[in-house]
Amino acid sequence: MPALVPLEVDIVIQAPVATVWEAVGDPRRLSAWSPQVRQTTLLDGADQVAVGVRFRNQNEHGQLEWTTHGEIVQCDPGRGLAFRLEENWLLWSFTLWDLGDGQTRLVQRRDAPEGISDFAHGLTERYMGGEQAFTSTMRAGMQQTLQGIKDACEQPRSARER
Repeated sequence: MPALVPLEVDIVIQAPVATVWEAVGDPRRLSAWSPQVRQTTLLDGADQVAVGVRFRNQNEHGQLEWTTHGEIVQCDPGRGLAFRLEENWLLWSFTLWDLGDGQTRLVQRRDAPEGISDFAHGLTERYMGGEQAFTSTMRAGMQQTLQGIKDACEQPRSARER
């Protein structure tokens, strides 16, 4: 199984932790900011996010469309959310840090503690330009995701609720 370098991006948001948690504490909201995630659906009758809850993502990258399945492995309100994807074994997380004065540092991280599955590695090499190119695309996507979350969280509450 090929190894992957962890990816991490962060941003400072001019909003309190509670506001940022509203944005990142539920993976169903990811499609609002992620350039790849089109829709997330909780599975097995779940209607709330908690450790052990499974979900399905509909993703796209250019002309490619695919489905991934994840499981929430950490859900600590106001502190962090993490999930593991079945198809590629990757661990994605959002961690929130209260900086005081109504500011939050948000960190998005992709880890591969078990490497990446041969299946996912083969697809990356064959359809996504190879690991190096796709890693660059993923980093840019993570930055875009965090910027979208920042923009949304820094809006007045009435605008965020629309």
